[in-house]
Amino acid sequence: MMNPPLLKYGLLAGVVYFCCMAVAHYFGIKQPLLFVYYDTPFYAYQDKIISFAVVSYIALFYSAAQHRGVVPAALIVLGITMPGLATVNVSDALASVLNQGQSTTPYWVRD
Repeated sequence: MMNPPLLKYGLLAGVVYFCCMAVAHYFGIKQPLLFVYYDTPFYAYQDKIISFAVVSYIALFYSAAQHRGVVPAALIVLGITMPGLATVNVSDALASVLNQGQSTTPYWVRD
């Protein structure tokens, strides 16, 4: 069964977003919508790894846009990613690289 147009185009918008995120991480373009932790120290090798890992999201969302049976997997992956980022937001590791008194609110808004 085919995806309804709204779902298909929503998933394809996700593909575009993840492509932009991958390019931003690869080239170190630290923009708030493309980097969750845009104002933390920059480690180019980590961001290049992230850029290649994001390719899996691109492939998953593209597949989900084409095949309705893949949609649950895409939703599950997003469902796992969100609490994963939330654990980073409350971690000592993140706190150690933030400036004294710096809020994590911008990170929560995007998660």
